[in-house]
Amino acid sequence: MVNLIIYVNLFFKDGKKRIDYILVYKKSSLQVEKRSTFERNLREEGLMLEREQSITNSDIMFVKIHCPWDTLCKYAERMNIRMPFRKKCYYTDWKNRTLNRSWLPKNPMQLDKEALPDLEETDCYTAPFSRARMHHFTITNKDTFFNNSTRSRIVHHVLQRTKYEDGKTKMGINKLLNNGTYEASFPPHEGSYQSRHPIKTHGAKNHRHLLYKRWACWGMWYKYQPLDLIRRYFGEKIGLYFAWLGWYTGMLIPAAFVGLFVFLYGVFTMHSSQVSKEICQATEILMCPMCERSCMLQKLNESCIYAKVTHLFDNGGTVFFAIFMAIWATVFLEFWKRRRAVLTYDWDLIDWEEEEENVRPQFERKYAQVERVNPITGKPEPYQPFMDKLLRLMISILGIFLMISLVLTTVFAVVVYRLVAMEHFASFKWYFVKKYWQFATSGTGVCINFVIIMFLNVVYEKVAYFLTNLEQPRTELEWENSYALKMFLFQFVNLNIAHTHAVILAKCHPSGCLIDLCLQMSVIMVLKQTWNNFMELGYPLFHNWWTQHKIKRNEQVMKLPQWEKDWNLQPMNLHGLIDEYLEMVLQFGFVTIFVAAFPLAPLLALMNNIIEIRLDAYKFVTQWRRPLPARATNIGIWYGILEGIGVLAVITNAFVIAITSDYIPRFVYAFRYGPCKGQGYSQERCLKGYVNSSLSVFDLSELGPGHSGYCRYRDYRAPPWSSNPYELTLQFWHVLAARLAFIIVFEHLVFGIKSFIAYLIPDMPKDLSDRVRREKYLVQEMMYDAELEHLQKQRKCHGKQYHQEWP
Repeated sequence: MVNLIIYVNLFFKDGKKRIDYILVYKKSSLQVEKRSTFERNLREEGLMLEREQSITNSDIMFVKIHCPWDTLCKYAERMNIRMPFRKKCYYTDWKNRTLNRSWLPKNPMQLDKEALPDLEETDCYTAPFSRARMHHFTITNKDTFFNNSTRSRIVHHVLQRTKYEDGKTKMGINKLLNNGTYEASFPPHEGSYQSRHPIKTHGAKNHRHLLYKRWACWGMWYKYQPLDLIRRYFGEKIGLYFAWLGWYTGMLIPAAFVGLFVFLYGVFTMHSSQVSKEICQATEILMCPMCERSCMLQKLNESCIYAKVTHLFDNGGTVFFAIFMAIWATVFLEFWKRRRAVLTYDWDLIDWEEEEENVRPQFERKYAQVERVNPITGKPEPYQPFMDKLLRLMISILGIFLMISLVLTTVFAVVVYRLVAMEHFASFKWYFVKKYWQFATSGTGVCINFVIIMFLNVVYEKVAYFLTNLEQPRTELEWENSYALKMFLFQFVNLNIAHTHAVILAKCHPSGCLIDLCLQMSVIMVLKQTWNNFMELGYPLFHNWWTQHKIKRNEQVMKLPQWEKDWNLQPMNLHGLIDEYLEMVLQFGFVTIFVAAFPLAPLLALMNNIIEIRLDAYKFVTQWRRPLPARATNIGIWYGILEGIGVLAVITNAFVIAITSDYIPRFVYAFRYGPCKGQGYSQERCLKGYVNSSLSVFDLSELGPGHSGYCRYRDYRAPPWSSNPYELTLQFWHVLAARLAFIIVFEHLVFGIKSFIAYLIPDMPKDLSDRVRREKYLVQEMMYDAELEHLQKQRKCHGKQYHQEWP
């Protein structure tokens, strides 16, 4: 058990009333009447307020809010907050009785139990709080019965429903923040996250200090996350995000190992590859120029290194890995549903239902003249006419298509650049660049593409924000879902449409087209993840450092109270967890959609996520104000997006293998045209002569005087001396038919396996389902027994006779 130190500056001046929430306003604000009315009504609701001026800025005032016991009980009952009333009986959990694993070595990834506080509420049965049945609940200390996050949530509930003017809709802290009455509102952090004494000998000062030492420190990178403590401090919504991120990172481990195995298979077989051998030994084959003016004839063996690098990613393991990753995506999502079910049980969210959200102030202001009775609350509220909603939605959809067309324009521009750059690099004065002009062209094209992507992401964020506000969503949840979907569509198309020219439009090397797509994916993935991590932590660090620097420069040497330290921190992102989820969901798309071209993508994602978890943890604990501990039972719209990506990944990988990879042409040659024709494919010897078979002949004399001889180019066409020169050969049609057949077979096979696996894996573990039903029954029995015992005690106290039956 960790001994937590209570800080004096977390209380009112009397040192007794705990600060549950902070409001910040400027004395120069003109909204004095609204603020006075609002604070007067807060006191009438039972809250206690205390003002205090800022030490560093005389214009800033802090309003400290304390929620006393009676008010906490009143609103806990109204909000149906479930509170603990009796220790759980673990005899219902057969696993704890039968599976004694003390003989196993200690898991190094597990956190020491001594390092974490005993979160007692997780070991208790809970029931909706009721003042009439207060005797049922285990209230040992009124100051700690409602934890800090619950107290903050209750105060925020009151703030959202308190009026500041006469009128049906003139209420809520959000509207006062929008009109400038208040500058900010936030629950305070539980003191400093640092201590001069080591945590092992002196214990944690508070939960924030404990989270910093056991979660946000880099030395904890290999440890499991303390999800129960995260949930207790930041709330279930943020706890679920980190649970999902941790689960996703853990599931990347087998994918990374398999991808690394496929890559190493390419490394070990690189020199024995028949295709690479033929290209490296082709000293007599001249390749046709790739451009019209500056490009020269090149010997095929000059691209030997290019062919060997291609084999690292385009080898016999490519198809297997694509199927594996499609199945992996399904297993990941299905087992996440089971993990989510366990968390909702452990966090007592099984029977929790989201409250009816308040109408957004912008929606209310726009449609204040038209009202309709809400079918749920029974109260009149602003109403958006159907035709107005349809018109705004159509304009928004049109804006989305315009932005997607902008992406297509930039892709076309990059393709034009590659065609122009190809000619310049092929005639470059530096021998190294001239020799490896293909790498130079692809590399510079990818870097330009990355710059365009990052620039357009900034533009898309502004456009998505504008279009979402144009739609006028009714509630904050609707606004968040609409904005998240637009941001995903914009950035997903922006990131992935750039790969299509590498799949379809690029001029391919005789060893295949996959290396161009691989190079594009690897560079963009590494650069984007590095930039995102830098910006996520770099900006808050710089902002907070500059704030502290200004305080020191102004010689404000007094120790700041906690609420002022929190005010000087960065607020949480305006869009909540949208940016955090968006980054990881886009990464999930990278890992699954084009994984056939880049088997190392899961490994890079795993390494990034190990860093991402600690970066996010450090940011939440040290750089951001404490967000409102909100509740949630799932990850919202993102789960549906992940399922859509899983389906798209199957289709995309089928096309990548069939069209971009050289797998199908090699397969057709081995079975239909090679030395093993009719015998079945068994070894690399079956591909002997494949390179020559995949190259067509062009008569250079057709270019005009001064040209003679023949050159080769990648295609299946008749030679110039045939009766039908340059016509497509029968081999081309065999390869095309095989590609189409592969796409159909691959998609149906993988979709069938995915559906079968999804059917086999239930959303909730069977033992958990039984335990939930068992506990519901036990809770009813315990409530009955507790009520009977209470009534019998009352009768004894009054001297009345009682019987052994329900009164």
